[in-house]
Amino acid sequence: MNTSYKWLKKYVPDLDAAPQEFMDAMTLSGTKTEGYTCLDKDIDKIIIGQITKIEPHPDADKLVVCQVNVGTENVQIVTGADNAFVGAKVPVVLDGGRVAGGHDGSKTEGGIEIKAGKLRGVPSQGMMCSIEELGSTREFYPEAPENGLYIFDEDAEVGADAIEALGLHDTIFEYEITSNRVDCYSILGIAREAAATFGKKFIPPKGECKGNDEKASDYISVRVDDPDLCPRFTARVVKNIKIGPSPKWMQRCLSASGIRPINNIVDITNFVMEEYGQPMHAYDLSTIAGNQIIVRRAKDGDKFTTLDGQERLLDHDVIMICDGEKEVGIGGIMGGENSMITEDVKTVLFEAATFDGTNIRLSSKRIGLRTEASGKFEKGLDPENAEAAINRACELIQELGCGEVVGGIVDVYSKKPEQVRVKLEPEKINALLGTDISKEQMLEYFKPLELEYDEKANELIIPSFRQDLKCTADIAEEVARFYGYDNIPTTLPTGEATTGKLPFYLMVQNLARNVAEFCGFSQGYTYSFESPKVYDKLMIPADSKLRDAIEIMNPLGEDFSIMRTLSVNGMLTSLGTNYGRRNKDVRLYELGNVYIPKELPLKELPDERMKFTLGFYGKGDFFSLKGVCEEFFAKAGLGSRFDYKTDDLKPFLHPGRQADIYLGDVCLGYLGEVHPLVADSYGIGQRAYIAVIDMPNVVANSTFERKFEGIARFPAVTRDLSMVVKKDIRAAEIDNMIRQRGGKDLESVSLFDIYEGDQIAEGYKSMAYSLVFRSKEKTLTDDDISKSMKKILNGLESMGIELRS
Repeated sequence: MNTSYKWLKKYVPDLDAAPQEFMDAMTLSGTKTEGYTCLDKDIDKIIIGQITKIEPHPDADKLVVCQVNVGTENVQIVTGADNAFVGAKVPVVLDGGRVAGGHDGSKTEGGIEIKAGKLRGVPSQGMMCSIEELGSTREFYPEAPENGLYIFDEDAEVGADAIEALGLHDTIFEYEITSNRVDCYSILGIAREAAATFGKKFIPPKGECKGNDEKASDYISVRVDDPDLCPRFTARVVKNIKIGPSPKWMQRCLSASGIRPINNIVDITNFVMEEYGQPMHAYDLSTIAGNQIIVRRAKDGDKFTTLDGQERLLDHDVIMICDGEKEVGIGGIMGGENSMITEDVKTVLFEAATFDGTNIRLSSKRIGLRTEASGKFEKGLDPENAEAAINRACELIQELGCGEVVGGIVDVYSKKPEQVRVKLEPEKINALLGTDISKEQMLEYFKPLELEYDEKANELIIPSFRQDLKCTADIAEEVARFYGYDNIPTTLPTGEATTGKLPFYLMVQNLARNVAEFCGFSQGYTYSFESPKVYDKLMIPADSKLRDAIEIMNPLGEDFSIMRTLSVNGMLTSLGTNYGRRNKDVRLYELGNVYIPKELPLKELPDERMKFTLGFYGKGDFFSLKGVCEEFFAKAGLGSRFDYKTDDLKPFLHPGRQADIYLGDVCLGYLGEVHPLVADSYGIGQRAYIAVIDMPNVVANSTFERKFEGIARFPAVTRDLSMVVKKDIRAAEIDNMIRQRGGKDLESVSLFDIYEGDQIAEGYKSMAYSLVFRSKEKTLTDDDISKSMKKILNGLESMGIELRS
C-alpha cells in the first residue's frame, strides 16, 4: 500500500511531520512503514517561464534561441524542442538547478546539475524541460507531449515553482499492511491512523449527495441470487454525462498512487477506490438490457470477455454481474468489454458492492486475472463502506460538473453484520501489558480511532471498519501501540511459562531423542509430502486404508503430491542413500507426523499422529531394535510387560521377523526386519530393521512418577528351568504363565538360552529360564520355593511343555 503525503494532508490538515519522523512514528504506532520516496529529491530550482521570443540558431538547423521570462528577469535558452512557441509556459531549470534525468526517461541518482554555458557558440542560461526530465512520464501526465517540452496551462503563474505546480513536492510512503487491517488499504484508513498517532484532527470527506428529485429505482433494479457471495450491492445513476479530463488535483493524486489518469468518470472510480478502499465500477446504462442487474453464479464452461479484451473461462464458483440478457462483469474482479464506458455515454450506472473475500481470491486464481479491485476484495471488505463510497463518487460527480446525479440509491443488503461490542477491562489490559494506564487515558486513545464507549454497559462499540477488534486482547493491542511500545516497562511474564516446564508430550519426545541417541542413533528429517508410487514400492495392498492419503491441491510435482500416511518411506530412503554412499552401521531415528484423514474428501482436519521411527542396518538384529524400544518404554514409565503379536502382518516387513507391540489392549507400534524385496527396491544391500512407535498412545500411558524401594533386606533364591517347547509357542506366553503362577515372591523372569538342533526333536526347541525369588518380609525356605515352582510347572505342563532331564 502506497500513499501520497499531500493526499493524506487533505484529511489531516495539521500534519506537519518530516518524512523520516512520519515513517518512524507510524511504524511505532503499528502501521509499519517500509520506506518513502521524495518525488522532488532529484530536481531543484525549476520555475515556470514563458517564451517571449524565438530565433533560429545561427549555426545549427535543429536548435532555436528562446528568450524566456522567468518572472524576475529574461533569460536566453537554446533548445532543440520542436514544440516551443511564443507564449508557451514551460518548466525552466536555471543555472545551478537540477533535473532528474534525460529526455528519454533515463534517471540519474541525485539528478543532473544544469549550468549556464554555450551551445554551438550561443550562450544558454538554463534549460527548458520535458516531463521525463522532471522525473515522471506521460503515463501519469497524459497532457504532456510525446516528445518535447511540457506546456503548462495558460493560467499558470510565470515565476512560480514549477515543481509545486506539477504536484511533485510530495512524498510517497510505502506500508506493509497486514491482512487483518483491511481498513488501512485506503487513504482514509492511513489518514485516520496518522491523526491518532500525531494527535491531530481527522477530517474525512462528507460523502453526501442527495441527487435530483428522481429515483434511481426507476432507472435500474437489482437482484442478488447468491447473498452468501455478495452480501451487499449498491447502485446509483448519473445522467447527462460529460466525458472529459479530470482536474489536475485529482490526476496528481492518482499519479502519486501509481494510477494512470484516463477520464473524469474512470478517474473518479479509481480515486474513490484509493480513498475509501472500496472498488467501484461504472457501466454504460444504455448497454444494460432490461434495466436490471442480476448477481448470480456463472455456469461451468461459460466464456466472458473482460475489459482488457481477453476471453475468460468461468465455472459455477465465479460470481457474475449480469443484466437481463447477458453477463456484464465478473464480480469483484473486472467489468466486461460489452458495457465499457465510451465517449458517447449519456447515462452511467455506478456500482459499489461487497463480495466474499475467499471466493474472489479463488476465482481470481482460477480465471487467471488479479486486479487492484480483486486484491482489495479478497481481504474481506466492510459492507458499510459500499454506501459511503458510492455517495462519495456521486459527490465528486456534482463537484466536477460531470453529470446530473439521480436521487436515491438501490441497495440490496441481505444481512447486516452484528455490531461488535467488547467489554472494557482496564485491570486486565494493564495486567496483560505490564502497565498502569488509567481508564480515562485508554478512552482518550480510542476516540480518534472512532471506538465509542457505552458507559452504562462498560463496553466499547467497535466501528464496522475495524474487523480486527473482537476481544480484550485486541483492545490491549490498541492501548499498547498508542501508549508506545517503547514506554512499556520490562517485566517478567507470569503464569506457568515462568516455571520453565515443558508440556508433558514434549517431555516424552525429548526422552525418545535421548534414548535413541544414547543407543547410537542419529536424528533425521524427511518430507511429509510423498508420491503415490511409495505404496507400490512398500508392497501395500490396493485396498489398504494406508492408500487413502490427502492429495495436495498445488503440489511441487507428482513426487510430492500427497501427505504421508506412514513414516517408513522416508526412513528407508535415508537408509538407502547412506548405503549407496558406503556408510557402514547406520542408525537413524525421526520424530515426525503422519496424516490420517477421517474421510475423503476432507471435511475436517486429519488426525496428525507423531511417529517415533527407528531404522538401522549393520551391527545388530531384530532383538537389538527390540531392546531399544523396551528401553524407551521403561524410561517412559510403561513398565516392562509387553505383548508381541503377529496378527496384523505388515507387507513391507519380513513375514517371520516382525511383531506389533501391545501394552494390554493398546498398540504402541511395530518393529521388524525390512522385507528383502523392499530393501532391494530402496537400494539397501543387507538386512535392515525398522520400528515405528505411535507417540500419542505412548504419551497417554507414560508417567514420570517413580516410587522409591529400599535395598532388599533378605537374600534372593534362584531356580533355573530348561524345557522342551513346541516351536509355535511364543516366549511371551511362557513368560506370562510363569509370572501368573509364580506368586508375589517371584521377583524376575529372564530367558537366557534357546537351542534348536540334532538333540531336540523336530518341531521343538529348547528354552532355558532363570527365575529369581525374594520376599520383602523374610528369608525364603525350600518349602516356600517348592510351592511356587510346583504351580509354575503345572501351568507349563498344561501348555504341553516338558522339562529337560
